[in-house]
Parts: sequence; C-alpha cells; structure tokens
Amino acid sequence: MGESPSDNGLIKRQQERSREQKNKHRLGKTLGPLQDLEEFVSPDWWKQIFNSLYLKTDGDVVNDPEITKKEVDFFVDILGLKHEDRILDLCCGHGRHSLELARRGFKNVEGLDISHYLIRKARMAAEKEGLKVKFREGDARKLPYPPDSFDVVLILGNSFGYFESIRDDLQVLKEVRRVLRPWGKILIDVADGSYLRENFQKRSWEWIDKSMLVCRERSLSSDKQKLISREVIINVKKGVVADQIYAIRLYDKEMLRELLEKAGFVNITFHGEVTPNSKRMQDLGMMEKRIIVTAVAKKDWTVVRKKVDQRKTVVAVILGDPMKNDYTKPGGVFDEDDFYTINRLMQALSELKEYEFIYLMNHDTLLQDLLKLRNKIDLVFNLCDEGYFNDPTKESHVPALLDILGIPYTGAGPRCLAYCYDKSLVRGIAREMGIPVAKAVFVMPEEVTVKIPFGFPVIVKPNFGDSSFGITYKNVVHNEEELLNTISELREKFNYNKPILIEEFLPGKDLTVGIIGNPPEDYLVLPITEEDYSVLPEGLPHICSYEAKWIPSSPYWNIRSIPANLPQDVRDYIIECCVKLFIRLECRDYARFDWRLDSEGNPRLLEVNPNPGWCWDGHLAKMAAYAGMSYSEMLRAILKAAEKRLKLQKTQIESVETTVKLTNL
Repeated sequence: MGESPSDNGLIKRQQERSREQKNKHRLGKTLGPLQDLEEFVSPDWWKQIFNSLYLKTDGDVVNDPEITKKEVDFFVDILGLKHEDRILDLCCGHGRHSLELARRGFKNVEGLDISHYLIRKARMAAEKEGLKVKFREGDARKLPYPPDSFDVVLILGNSFGYFESIRDDLQVLKEVRRVLRPWGKILIDVADGSYLRENFQKRSWEWIDKSMLVCRERSLSSDKQKLISREVIINVKKGVVADQIYAIRLYDKEMLRELLEKAGFVNITFHGEVTPNSKRMQDLGMMEKRIIVTAVAKKDWTVVRKKVDQRKTVVAVILGDPMKNDYTKPGGVFDEDDFYTINRLMQALSELKEYEFIYLMNHDTLLQDLLKLRNKIDLVFNLCDEGYFNDPTKESHVPALLDILGIPYTGAGPRCLAYCYDKSLVRGIAREMGIPVAKAVFVMPEEVTVKIPFGFPVIVKPNFGDSSFGITYKNVVHNEEELLNTISELREKFNYNKPILIEEFLPGKDLTVGIIGNPPEDYLVLPITEEDYSVLPEGLPHICSYEAKWIPSSPYWNIRSIPANLPQDVRDYIIECCVKLFIRLECRDYARFDWRLDSEGNPRLLEVNPNPGWCWDGHLAKMAAYAGMSYSEMLRAILKAAEKRLKLQKTQIESVETTVKLTNL
C-alpha cells in the first residue's frame, strides 16, 4: 500500500491556496468556480472544520439520538462489551457515542478529539446529564495515555483517514495498539471506499434549517485514493458563511486489513455495514455506507520502568503466559474473559498501596527475568495455576524454580502441588488420616474393562487435572454402557491418556471450604459455600462441570455459590479435617477443599487445591466476600500470610490503614 504521489510544488501550491482560502473566509467571500478541488485542500483541514457548522451540516446523522442508539447497540453486541471495560472513544467529536455508552452503565469511558469546540460540547453534555465520562483534547497520532490502558478503542463515525499521509493513519493504529491491553480490541467504523469511488454524488445541495443551506461538490483525487469534498454554507440573510474543502482517504476492506496487520493487529473481522437514514432525506455523503471492522492487539504487557518506593514491599506476580496455548481452556487459548480477569487482578492489586507490583507473564524469559529481579524484589506472588508454559503437569515447576533461585514466594511448594495434582494420592492420604472419602476405582490407561464394586450412579474424572478439565454433565453415568462410552470420550475428545478415577456419585450438598493463613497458628477459615443447582433443568446432574466454568451458553453457567446451610457438628468436623489436611499436605498461605455430602448427609472429601483459582469471581473470592472481604483485601490477606510465614518485615507507608486480621480458630 503506497503513498499518493505528491511533490514540493504541489504542497506549496496547496499551502498558498489554503492561505488564500482563509483570507477569503475572513472577508466572507467564496472561492468561486474551481476546476481542481485537490489544489485547495489544506493538509491540516481537520484542525478548523469541526465546529458549530459541522454539527449543523452533518446534524441529520451526528445529532440524531436514534441513529446513535442503533449504532451503539450494534457495536456493544459485536464487541461483547462489559460494563467494567475501559473504553476509549477516539476522535469522539461531541461525544455522542461516549455519552450513550455512559447512559447504559459503562463505567470507564473516555473520549478524545482534536477539536476544542467539540470536546467542550461533550463536557457540557456530560455535566448536564451527570454522566461520568472523561473528555480531553489530543492528537490521535500521539495519545496521552500510558501503555495497556484500555480494553477497547473505538474509531467511529468515519473518523479515520483524515491525514495527508497514510503513514499518519498507520501511526494512529500503532498508538491504539500501544494503549490497548494485550488482546484488547479496536473497532473502526469507516466509509466504504470501494462504494464511494463509484457512487459519490458530484453535486448536491440541502437545507440545514429554514435559514441555512449547504451546497456540495465532490471529486476524486488524482490518485483515486481520496474523495475531495467542498461545502459552501449559505445563510439566506447573510450570504456565504463558509466555503470549505476537505479530503478523506478511501479505504476498502483489503486496504484496512493490510494497514491493521502492519500495525500489529490480528483476528481482523468485518461485520457488515452501517447505513443510517437521514430524517432530512438529504445527501449522506461520506456517512452513507460504512464498513465495520474489528481487530485484536496481539502483544505482551508493556514493561514500565519506574523508581521503586523503598518503603513499599516489591512483589513480582507470576501468571500464566497469555501468548501460549492452554488446552484446558475452550479453544485452547486465552480469550477476552481471561484478559478481563487479569485486568481485574491488576486493578485490585493496585489498591494495595503498601506494595509495588511487577508482572511476569512471558514464560520464555521467566528464568532470565527472575535472575534480573531476585535482588530487587521482596516476594513472588505465585498465581501461575496454569503451570509453567501453561502445562498443568508443570504447575510445581514454578515454585521449584523459585526455590532454586532462593526467592521467597506465596503458596504451596512443589511437593505439595505434586501431591494434590494426583487425586488418588490425596484420597489415600485422607483415608490414612481417618478422613472419609467417596468410594472409588482407579483405572489405568491400558485397562479395557472396568469392574465397579459399588452401585451406580458414578462420576468419571481424570485423576490428574483441575479447572474441571474433562468433566461434563455426561460424566455422571448410570450403567456400564454409559460408563464405557464416557471413558472412551474422555480418552478421545479430551485426548486424556492418563489414569481415570471412578467415584460413587454423592447426591448431597456440593461444598467448598477456603483457608487463608497457616495452621496451626494464624489462619482464617472462610465461610463454607455450597453450589445452588436449583436453576438447572430437570435431569441434569448436580455437578460443577467444565460447562459451569467455561461455557456461558450452558445452563450450568447460571449456577451460583451460596453460604452453606449445615448442622454445626458437620461444619465443625469438615473444618477440623481441612485444617489437618492443610498441615499434612504442606499447604501454605491459602488452599481450597472440596467436599460432598452423601444421601444421609455425611461429608466426604473430594479433592484439595493448594493453588486455587485467584480470579475475582472464583470460589475463593466468593467465600471471602461472604466473610466481608473485598477482592483486594483477599489478595492482601494471602500476601500478609506469606510475609508472616516467611518472617518478612518492612516499614510500611503510614497511610495504609486497611488490614485483614488472620484469626486462630
């Protein structure tokens, strides 16, 4: 995709014509007949044209609330926007889309535009309606935001392609990618260049209101890459009000795809067209038929180097690698929900003012990064429950690496993680300790026949795995035929060729217990929760399956955790067993225990998770909320538990007042 041809002579003539044009405007005169509109286009026409007259000449579209609502409906649906998403409306004009998003409850909307007049109009409208939208002036080629600031950037209403050079358009996209978070999205709403090249109206005129009209003439640039438009705005009493000429680059789908790819975007998708209706039944010009395209910013989190406050505890947070495959997730990759979860974590941790956080998510360089940081950090917050290189069988590798490097960290060590990854091993340890477990059979990969010494129904589970990997509603079976089919599907569909655990299916309450701290000293047992399966259609088994965690369209997605209603003696017994297991399995700082009641209300241990999900909407966070702890307070409690265990002490900032007390049961 090349530049449109130009030379110094042409540029000089354009500048001279531009000065002449401005002088005539000051005299209230028109330019008169013009043979070549292109010669009269100022390279920076966009600095002057977006004023009160623009809101009148284009008012049939940009001031029509019904058109704006329909467009926002379309864009929200395409992007799957969440109310907590950080959204930048770039080249926002007078903020019609930003304001509509705010009216719908989107909490973090910002608008940026070069026009002082339009930004002032947007701010006044937001203030009048009491809407919390930030508007600021700025150039789209140099955005005044730090890297990784937004989940979504919108360029709407044909606000792309104004600059003289295509290099400037590319720079806009590169800036958008810079301020987007990894796997954030851009949506561009731009005129369909292919259509306009063949169908633009050479001349038209229309009444703006009873006293003003606008006459337009248009032509293609010499290289056919831009549409040149002239508007002569006339007041019936005052005569010519303005005679202005502008040029917008015409992009077709292939040109847009090429430019987005060059800027570093992937997953480029076109979503049909936008064709508004003018209530004045007038010429829509560049707004007539528009292309809608989205793309994803494939990038790493930006390393921001800043001076560390020596009064703060410096913590490196290790997470899974978003740039690598993860077969436990739908589609085998991190999706927008995963990035949203990471963003919520970062937001929550940013509230802990006594800490300075550094994020490590590139597993290719993890060892080198830790070597560079080990004398500069106080602690590692190990939240890599995906495993090293997103391999769950290597979950213990991260703490093992930290042990080798002598870096203190939160959570369980490698031996504990290895123990608990093996469900059968945990069952054996629990039985040895006198802790009841469900009846079960262990099936090796080479076994082709299975004998069940207890009755149906049973549940079929991978012996190794977490996040309900391999467990769907079909895993609860009622006869031998279903059992063999489920085992076969687990082997083939999920490519699971390791031992399988077949347990009696317990029909009672499905319970979860969380502990933060380090028994037998200071620790907190979070309120026990149970899964509420009342929303499931009749006939579906009551299990927290893969669908409940990963498939929004499944009825299992709607189950929720509620405080468990248990007899006090059952509650006390379960907690006693959890504390014993925490100590015996060498859990540290926090852990989660899953239990189920049998048909007579007797508790049976299912599994132990020493590196439980840390996400904002996970079981641990839900239990913490029932204890009156916010998400950030839960994360602080884990960090404090690790600091106390490791005997790490540091003078904290005096302004930090919120603490979470770990109590001895």
